Amino acid sequence: MKKALLLLLPLSLCTTSVFAQEDTEQEKKDYGKVYGSFESNSQWYLNDKERNIDHPEDPIRSNNYLYLNYQYKNWTAGVQGEAYEPNALLNYNPGFKGTNVGIYYLSYKSEKFDATAGYFYEQFGSGLLLRAWEDRSLGINTALRGGRVVYRPSDNVRLTALYGQQRTGFDVAKGKIYGFDSDFNLDKLLSFEESDLSVGLTYVGRYEKTYITNPNFDELTNAFAGRVNFIHGSFYVSGEYNYKQKDAVLDLQNKINNDFIKPGSAVLLNLGYSANGLGVDATFRRIENMSFLSEREPTFATTETTSLNFNDKVLNFVPALTKQHHSNLANIYVYQAQAKVDFQGAEIMKAGETGGQIDIFYDIAPETALGGKYGTNIGVNISSWYNLPGSYRLAPADYDTKFFGVGEKYYSDYNIEVKKKLSENWHTGFYYVNQFYNKQWLQGGEKVNTNIVAAEATYNFSPSKSIRVEGEHMWADADFKNWAGGTVELNLNDKYSFYVWDIINYGNDDESRRNHYYNFGGAYRIGASRLAVNYGRQRGGLVCVGGVCRFVPESTGFSLSLSTAF
Repeated sequence: MKKALLLLLPLSLCTTSVFAQEDTEQEKKDYGKVYGSFESNSQWYLNDKERNIDHPEDPIRSNNYLYLNYQYKNWTAGVQGEAYEPNALLNYNPGFKGTNVGIYYLSYKSEKFDATAGYFYEQFGSGLLLRAWEDRSLGINTALRGGRVVYRPSDNVRLTALYGQQRTGFDVAKGKIYGFDSDFNLDKLLSFEESDLSVGLTYVGRYEKTYITNPNFDELTNAFAGRVNFIHGSFYVSGEYNYKQKDAVLDLQNKINNDFIKPGSAVLLNLGYSANGLGVDATFRRIENMSFLSEREPTFATTETTSLNFNDKVLNFVPALTKQHHSNLANIYVYQAQAKVDFQGAEIMKAGETGGQIDIFYDIAPETALGGKYGTNIGVNISSWYNLPGSYRLAPADYDTKFFGVGEKYYSDYNIEVKKKLSENWHTGFYYVNQFYNKQWLQGGEKVNTNIVAAEATYNFSPSKSIRVEGEHMWADADFKNWAGGTVELNLNDKYSFYVWDIINYGNDDESRRNHYYNFGGAYRIGASRLAVNYGRQRGGLVCVGGVCRFVPESTGFSLSLSTAF
């Protein structure tokens, strides 16, 4: 009707009519919008005679993800197609094979109400009871398929209820997951003006039928958590307690031991202070038997390989609370959180972990004796992790832990980082790292003590053009012994960047393994797109992102990565 009326108006009025412009804009909005992303990671594995490496049967492999969303008013629908052709990259989840739909969903969101059907991601509290998430570099996608409802009756209350089954490959696990989470902000209720106080309660249940006759555990495993967060001025503190009811503990073959039934618990405490150039953050955590899986026996349908090797069928999120180093050598011995009961023999019996991490940051002001013209930044990090103290028995399997104290030492990392700006163009950094890695208890092998030093310098030719050079060295008293390495990075502008780096295990007692692990490549960026190419050697070992790791085998070859968003 409006269009018909506009045709009767003078031409000059029609061409400048505000109503016509609004009508056109409204018509565009009515179609909704489409957005998404595409990511492709490919590798061409080659033979490497020097390291006795033969390429796999399918030497060219690729992981590809196309994510599409359509939004119309309060409604959003999405789908992610995935292709692992002709196979996934080496040592990825065996369930990621072929081309198929990975996730799909439909959601409705208003100011107070949010409902999702299909696949969704979620985290309750710190994630110690539940975190459904995706990290493609680690081969993790633990989305839940089912339904979730979020209700916000006010700005100070958030309630979440969900039901689903956890994704594993292109299928879902057998266990059925129930969850409820609540967040309450108490500032207004308590009339706080300079402080923030919030509390939360969580429930997660996993129901899975068992083939065991007369099980000593319930088919429904219940878990509960409570948390509190408080901020006042420059000070903050948060605490969380998690409890999982008694459930069967897995044996060395990852089979249910019906005679070994134990509850699980986790305590997390974080506190800190930040003001006047000083920042202190401390985190302490105690975990006992907190392996929480969507299937009690985490094996794949077509193989006896445990899915735990691929972070698959894991309901909760237990990252290693240690410094995430950017040094190549400091990432040779990386710690993985020890959340589960693991009896490997009469000498090695684990029930979890206890320990903590402290970060201290201090900015020395400019124009001072230590700060110089531009100031100096100092960071100190200390972390130590241990087995739980107590008494352990191998046969019949049992343990009785103490809440306080420490047992066998797993790992420690003590490091200092100093960053100094020398001029408008020169930036420098120095790092020292002392690590202890109990390989005997963590993965089998020798206990290792390391000392690592690294120094770097960056010269900025312009705001978008720079070169960075780094040198590093590791002294180690066991295992692979000493390493040395260097890196050069060149950023030509906002679009082009190149790098080359090499580390050499020159101190290995086995002379045939004193190998170079060289890599060189570059990247091109334009808008929201990035293309990267690389050729080199993969060292083999744990690759970690955010404290969660996956094992990668040694390899040599080319890699190509492409990502874009639209």
